[in-house]
Amino acid sequence: MPKMKSNRGAAKTFKVTGSGKVKRNKAYKAHILTSKSTKRKRNLRKATLVSDADLKRVKIMIQK
Repeated sequence: MPKMKSNRGAAKTFKVTGSGKVKRNKAYKAHILTSKSTKRKRNLRKATLVSDADLKRVKIMIQK
């Protein structure tokens, strides 16, 4: 049986913290930024954690 391959797009998108949680960047920061407020764009810079509902799926995608 060959080795499982990780999803390379997901592996570059998500990072695992030391405690096993998964970090992600926020969406809606790519284009059409003139119509978004400075406060909104500033808050989109901060990374956040993947929700518990999606955690299992993401970990399967980024497994080594």
